[in-house]
Amino acid sequence: MSDNSEHTELTAAQKSRQGVIYGLAAYLCWGFFPVYFKSVKVVPPLEMVSHRIVWSLAFLLLLITWKGAWPGTIEVLKRPKSLAVLTITTILIATNWLVFIYAISIGEVLQSSLGYFINPLVNVLLGFLFLHERLERPQWISLGLATTGVLYLAIQHGAIPWLSLLLALSFGLYGLIRKMLHVEPLVGLTVETLLLMPVALFYLVHLNQKGTGIFLTHGSTLDILIPMSGVVTAIPLLLFAAAGKKLRLATIGFLQYITPTMHFLLAITLFGETFTHTHLISFMFIWAGLVLYSVHAYRTVRG
Repeated sequence: MSDNSEHTELTAAQKSRQGVIYGLAAYLCWGFFPVYFKSVKVVPPLEMVSHRIVWSLAFLLLLITWKGAWPGTIEVLKRPKSLAVLTITTILIATNWLVFIYAISIGEVLQSSLGYFINPLVNVLLGFLFLHERLERPQWISLGLATTGVLYLAIQHGAIPWLSLLLALSFGLYGLIRKMLHVEPLVGLTVETLLLMPVALFYLVHLNQKGTGIFLTHGSTLDILIPMSGVVTAIPLLLFAAAGKKLRLATIGFLQYITPTMHFLLAITLFGETFTHTHLISFMFIWAGLVLYSVHAYRTVRG
């Protein structure tokens, strides 16, 4: 009996380590996203999202063929319930892509950073609400601190940081639903992009007919960078989905502040965005919440 128990614990530990590695890789990739999307900022956000969909699907279909995953993909396409759920995740991830690219294009990397700083704590709350993951007092305090930070920023600027909140909620809900859906990461992402493909392709053809499309009209550098959006988009999403299958949502939330930290540093160093006293106070509340949550998570793991 004890041998079986030890084997089960070892398997769970290995699963957790794999999940952490996948999660770290995904969030590091996303951390460098502002650099990539700044390099293609001449492309309007909606057009860029459409290219992300088209080129992501091309890359994913190659992966599906290479891995022999067509039977599983076709099986999901035949299941109305799975298709209905994936339609919801498709809308969420497309919204997240569009809002993020728009934020980068208007020089609001700090807003994207704020959104993804909030996101880990949104994940904790969603885990509590929908997955019955128990929250202890330090986690509730962490959520309270983050909420205070957002409210302070909104009051001082006289406007709610909608871009930040949309980024946090859309990606938080995407991660929650994908975790609950029993579909392989590669298959799920392929079906999501397939569902988006008709709209994206129609829009790109429309731009081409109007003569306003950027692709193949603005030099070889962009003609290389735009198709790269498929690989840039698909790989971290696949890593994220794989991590989500192996980790608790709260653990994913703990890893997730790697990305906004990188966005924050890029915004105030490489991109020269203004970091005001109001930003500082707001971010300090959110960072305090993250530190409190992280210390609590560490102590819980150590027992």
